[in-house]
Amino acid sequence: MKILRKLLFPFAILYGFITSIRNFLFDKGVLKSTSFDLPVIAVGNLSVGGTGKTPQIEYLIRLLSDKYKVATLSRGYKRKSEGFVLADENSNAEILGDEPFQFYQKFPNVMVAVDANRTNGIQQLLSQNEKPEIILLDDAYQHRKVKAGFYILLTSYGDLYSDDFMLPTGNLRESRSGAERASIIVVTKCPKILTDDEQSEIRLKLKSSQQVFFTFIDYDIFIFGKNEKIAVGEIKSESKLLLAGIAKPKPFFDYLKNENDECLTFPDHHHFSDADVDAIQNKANGRKIITTEKDYVRLKDSELVNQLYYLPIKSSFINHQQNFDAKILEYVKKT
Repeated sequence: MKILRKLLFPFAILYGFITSIRNFLFDKGVLKSTSFDLPVIAVGNLSVGGTGKTPQIEYLIRLLSDKYKVATLSRGYKRKSEGFVLADENSNAEILGDEPFQFYQKFPNVMVAVDANRTNGIQQLLSQNEKPEIILLDDAYQHRKVKAGFYILLTSYGDLYSDDFMLPTGNLRESRSGAERASIIVVTKCPKILTDDEQSEIRLKLKSSQQVFFTFIDYDIFIFGKNEKIAVGEIKSESKLLLAGIAKPKPFFDYLKNENDECLTFPDHHHFSDADVDAIQNKANGRKIITTEKDYVRLKDSELVNQLYYLPIKSSFINHQQNFDAKILEYVKKT
């Protein structure tokens, strides 16, 4: 695969040229970006793959939703519906996509919507009887038809955009210069302990107006099922099946597994068929099945529900959390 990626280097140069021209046309106003007169915060990345956008959106929801009417707007990746959909009691993961449905279930006081056309999605949200005061755009860093007021760029500690290259040779959706649009850069999935000296060794070529923050994935101390919760410390020694359909499942597996466990991996955002459910049930052979929260919302209505559990995660700051919060709240108040 690495050799093939290197052979595709000319296509990476071409792809980088095309995306650079597109960004140039947006920067110069030749291609239109629509602005809105309320705070719009976009969260995204330069690369494909998991950088922790979902826990970052959830962090912002927790920060803002007690004071403001918050809405999230996602594309709804791999959903079976089309156009604009506002989540309600009839929604599920197939209608919204797994991550938006997760937002809807966890935060009932937040408006959750999906629309591949983010401009239309925002307009639809603003046409509701109860309008949002803040809109969080999920995975929208490259969606330049909307001009957000604040951009949060995520990059994984073990896979920094500054060390990457354009698709298909690397994993970048656009060139590294796209980071200049960011208001804040967050290095995600860091080790829980990362000293100031180790943080300063990460070189991202920041503008003077930009600041970088460092976060880690913080796992819950409980797993949750349909009718119960169990302490992680109790479950770690038990033989179980670990199941994940996410981009980078290794940390999830490493956190829970012991030598008697089996790990089962599916593609990111995988829609589980009846055959998949049967195969999972056979492999579990009566044991508990522990999965990610994103996978749980797609499996909780299946025959696995009575032996299915999920492990919640959240994004936590290594340091300077108050500074991050202050920057977000300052932008919201100013807007």
